[in-house]
Amino acid sequence: MATSTKRRPVLLIGSVSLGSAAEVFEAAGTALGDLVRRIPDGETGIRLGWIGCQAEAFQNATGLQAAGERVVPGALPFTLYGLKPGTATADVKFDALGYATTAIESYQDFKRLRAAGKVHNATRFQVSLPTPFAVAYSFSERSAFPALWQVYERRLLEEVDEIARAIPHRDLAIQWDVCLEILEYDTISDRPEATRQLFGSGLPREDLLAGVVRISDHVPADIELGLHFCYGDPGHKHVIEPKDSGPAVEMTNLLSSAIRRSITWAHIPVPRGRDDDAYFAPLRGLKLKPGTELYLGLVHFTDGTEGARRRLAAAKRVVTDFGVATECGLGRRSPGSIPSLLTLHREIAELG
Repeated sequence: MATSTKRRPVLLIGSVSLGSAAEVFEAAGTALGDLVRRIPDGETGIRLGWIGCQAEAFQNATGLQAAGERVVPGALPFTLYGLKPGTATADVKFDALGYATTAIESYQDFKRLRAAGKVHNATRFQVSLPTPFAVAYSFSERSAFPALWQVYERRLLEEVDEIARAIPHRDLAIQWDVCLEILEYDTISDRPEATRQLFGSGLPREDLLAGVVRISDHVPADIELGLHFCYGDPGHKHVIEPKDSGPAVEMTNLLSSAIRRSITWAHIPVPRGRDDDAYFAPLRGLKLKPGTELYLGLVHFTDGTEGARRRLAAAKRVVTDFGVATECGLGRRSPGSIPSLLTLHREIAELG
């Protein structure tokens, strides 16, 4: 990824707390121009709560019944589901999940605004999706989780296929939000018992990686593919604090080696308080294949340009070729803050 000494590319993670996809496209396109290579639709409406919108899919699924509750600090409780008595896994059916329908609708707004010059003509439409692991684990009773993971994965990949049929591949980018996997991958056995109960499936790391490999290789090779690593954002706090960038780097290297198709970009978070060399040092071992863009989530609204300048300086002591982003989406910010946040992205990108 070639970057100018004056301007770095910008990645928008996914959610943006504006009123509609059209508002997101116009706001981002106007503020960022050709700095942003892809624009998501903002996951507006019910999708602003990330996977919370999938509660209805589990509630209405054939063959499932409520079987408990999981309480996540800073978020609404998750109703857990298991199989109804006498129901085989093969009989569980999910109706439409909503991702394909909204993506296809949003793309119409994207095309219209791009044709009107509100979005740069080389920018792609980005569809940000949770991994099936994250959704199934969050809504499944523990004993039912392994089976429901596979059923839900098949259904979500059907929606990916629907998106791929409806939107020209030259205009499309798909991002997988790799959140619960890295929470578990990042030495969760060392974390407090309450955290292990919430975010510990007990699966081997190999299974976590294999799940991301499967869904990534399912995306057609001529559609751009991105991986966003995330430590969560309930209440604007991480679920767990990364000790450094090492787990994200290690997971990125393993996935880069295992995924057969190309990875267009990888995003690694940078906590607000980490402008120290120790956090960034593992990036020296990052082994991205040629053509994969690296984005560092060092944009933070709280300390703005000055904080980003410190994090940029620390990052540049280790890597030089990277774009900038926030750690997580902008869905939990007030709508009135979005113009300033988009401007902040541009200002930080122009720090070079």
